Amino acid sequence: MLTPYQYKHIIWDWNGTLLNDSWLFVDVMNSILKNHNMNTITVEKYRKIFGFPVEDYYKKLGFDLKKESFQKSGMEFIQAYKKRRYEAELHPMVNSILSKLLSMKITHSILSAQHQALLDDLTTYYNIREYFIGINGLNDHYARSKVNKGIEWMKKTGLDANMVLFIGDTNHDFEVAQALGTDCLLLSHGHHCHTRLIQTGAPVVCEMENIFHIFAIDPASVEASNN
Repeated sequence: MLTPYQYKHIIWDWNGTLLNDSWLFVDVMNSILKNHNMNTITVEKYRKIFGFPVEDYYKKLGFDLKKESFQKSGMEFIQAYKKRRYEAELHPMVNSILSKLLSMKITHSILSAQHQALLDDLTTYYNIREYFIGINGLNDHYARSKVNKGIEWMKKTGLDANMVLFIGDTNHDFEVAQALGTDCLLLSHGHHCHTRLIQTGAPVVCEMENIFHIFAIDPASVEASNN
């Protein structure tokens, strides 16, 4: 059970959680699959099979990693995604939620499996860096896990895990939260479907607006203050 009154800091996942890009992941991957004469996927199927380590996801798509290395296949996706990276948008109400929670003395950081340079570029492009005391990505293009990065961040800041809420959109985010010892809230509008998320046992909500309700905030009051 979540205890909103005790949280002083929120660690946010990036892709799928704050950034609405699951559709872009699918679109980019389908272009690659077509080039390889392989079967394409729907967003629904993607949300059922995507996971970490990403190499396992590639195997589920049908890539023969004995013939072509995951490093080569993975880089093909990364380069194609980077070319189209600005096509995605933030999920609705992201700025309002971050701003309102900050006004309640709840700080924010990002912990992402995305490469640090790309994460820095995107958070700058979407003009949201001011909300975060830390923006943490990986220096490994072939994302396996962000647990170690999260542990480093917790040690660096001295954050008390009991006062931290991790918000993400995948089973891996739940695993990271467990490793960090924090509570976890999962959003089903991202890279994993609702059915997979509820199997973790963590609370699952459908959209960003639900976070207002968790913290007993009236969304209408936030909209009014922004006008």
